[in-house]
Amino acid sequence: MSQKVVLQTNFPKLNLFKRGKVRDIYDLGDYYLLVSTDRLSAFDVIMNQGIPLKGKILTKISSFWFDFFKNEIENHVVSTSVDEFPEETKEYADILEGRTMLVKKAELIPLECIVRGYISGSGWKDYQRTGSISGIKLPEGLVESEQLPEPIFTPSTKAEIGEHDETIDHSKAIDLVGKETFEFLRETSLNIYKKAAEYAKQRGIILADTKMEFGYYDGKIILIDELLTPDSSRFWPAEDYEKGRPQVSFDKQYVRDYLLSINFNKKPPAPDLPEDVIQNTSKKYLEALTKLTGESL
Repeated sequence: MSQKVVLQTNFPKLNLFKRGKVRDIYDLGDYYLLVSTDRLSAFDVIMNQGIPLKGKILTKISSFWFDFFKNEIENHVVSTSVDEFPEETKEYADILEGRTMLVKKAELIPLECIVRGYISGSGWKDYQRTGSISGIKLPEGLVESEQLPEPIFTPSTKAEIGEHDETIDHSKAIDLVGKETFEFLRETSLNIYKKAAEYAKQRGIILADTKMEFGYYDGKIILIDELLTPDSSRFWPAEDYEKGRPQVSFDKQYVRDYLLSINFNKKPPAPDLPEDVIQNTSKKYLEALTKLTGESL
C-alpha cells in the first residue's frame, strides 16, 4: 500500500470551493467533492507534515457510520467510489481513490453539535471553572474523564480556520438556528451518540464525546461533513480507562503530547514533528478503524 502523504490537492480542471483544516472541497455544480487529505491540526494549528493514510482512514470510518445510521437520518453521501464520480474527476482518480466522498450540496447549519458522555477536554476545563458546561449544571465532585449521569448536548459556534469554536448555552443556540431546528439537532445528536457509544463499547472502545454537523437539503435536515471519526470524537480504549486522569486516545494524542512537551504556544507556525510521533499517530488512526469497523485499508 502506498504511504504517499497527501497534504494538499491541486486539481486545475476542478473548481476549488474551500480548504478546511483537513478536507479540500471542490464544487462540481450539482455536488461537492470532499477530499480528506492527510493534514493534521492540533490546537487549531495545521501541522507541516501529514499523517500517512489518515485521509483514507477518516473517509472509511465516516462512510461506515453514515451507512450505520442511514435509516435514522438522511446524510449527504452520494458515493465514495471514484468510478461513480463525474467525468471531469477521472484524471485525478489515483489521488481521489479511497479518500473522497461525492456529496449533496446542503446548506450548512452554523452549529457544531457536540455530545459529551464523559467529562474531558474543554468540557472538563469549563466544569472546573463554573460547575457547568454550555450552561448545563453538573453534579459537584466530578473528576476528569468521569462518565456523566446522562450524555449532554453542548453546542458550539462554527469557527473559521485559525479561530476557536466557542461553546454556547442552549438559548444562544436557539437564537442562532431557531427553536424547532435546535430541538431536532439536540434529539438527533443525542440519539446518534447513545447508539454509537453502545456499539463502540461492544468493540472495546469508549466514545467519550463527539461532534456532528448538519445541513438543510431538499427541505430536510441531513447529516453532513464527517461522522464519528477520531478527528471529531474522543475514542478511548476501554481496557485502559480509569477516571480521575487524562486517557489514552485513538487520535492525535501523540501529537498533542509532543507539542505540550516542547511548550508549543498553540499558534502558527507549527514546529516539525519527529518521525516516531507521525508513525505512532498513523498507527492509532488505523487501530481505531480496525476496532470500530472490523476492516482495514
